[in-house]
Amino acid sequence: MASFNVLVIGDVVGRPGRKALKELLPELKVKYKPDLTVINGENLAHGYGVTDAILKDLQESGVDFFTSGNHIFQNQRDLNQIFKNNPVIRPANYPDDKPGKGYKIFDVGMVKVMIVNLQGQVFFPLDEQVDNPFLTLDKILKEEKAEKPKIIIVDFHAEATSEKKGFGAYADGRVSLVFGTHTHVQTSDNYIMPKGTGYISDIGMTGIKHSSLGMDFENVISNFVHETTLPKQISTNGNCIVNGIFAKIDVESGQALDIQRIAEEVEV
Repeated sequence: MASFNVLVIGDVVGRPGRKALKELLPELKVKYKPDLTVINGENLAHGYGVTDAILKDLQESGVDFFTSGNHIFQNQRDLNQIFKNNPVIRPANYPDDKPGKGYKIFDVGMVKVMIVNLQGQVFFPLDEQVDNPFLTLDKILKEEKAEKPKIIIVDFHAEATSEKKGFGAYADGRVSLVFGTHTHVQTSDNYIMPKGTGYISDIGMTGIKHSSLGMDFENVISNFVHETTLPKQISTNGNCIVNGIFAKIDVESGQALDIQRIAEEVEV
């Protein structure tokens, strides 16, 4: 049984997250021997968005593909060119006038792969509302049926676990892998669903371990206690956690064979 190995790393937060990823990635590649390495990159540039230089640097370090989420649009500089020149996508259920595309089909060796990025609707602010992600998945699968991708991977960028679970069940048997992002906290519900889709509610983050989702505690706590509106600052002190998953997918059936959590601490 031929398998396709996928390594996915959770939301990489700022410079500390990038340093930790670059330090650990060679070891992870030796251990898991991935055919494809994917990271969620919406927090790469000081926590918000991406830059062309950062994406190029991480590609040189071994990253093959980047998914994202709502924060991808918070660093608007050269965004059209960034999407054009790099293997990066944004949630497909944003309006069509937004820069970038929501999915991509490409070959990895002899295997045709489709990666889809979708964003949830629950608990997002009004200015970040998107089309129904369930129906958007239906539309994409119908439109690209003739392409016959062997492996279909979905990054479901969402807040509510209930929405993520529901989406996973809705996609079960129609895609190879659904992994959740956005909350930065890894869940322990990795498993293969009844119809063969690998699933986890959230793969976690890559950033400072003792932090508030990669951000320094001081302003975060002040905002909670004193109801201030201080800006969040990237946490830079302490060891990093590198969260993600490794998935093994059957090339013929497109069904998941295994899904494992990754949680490694790195001194940076």
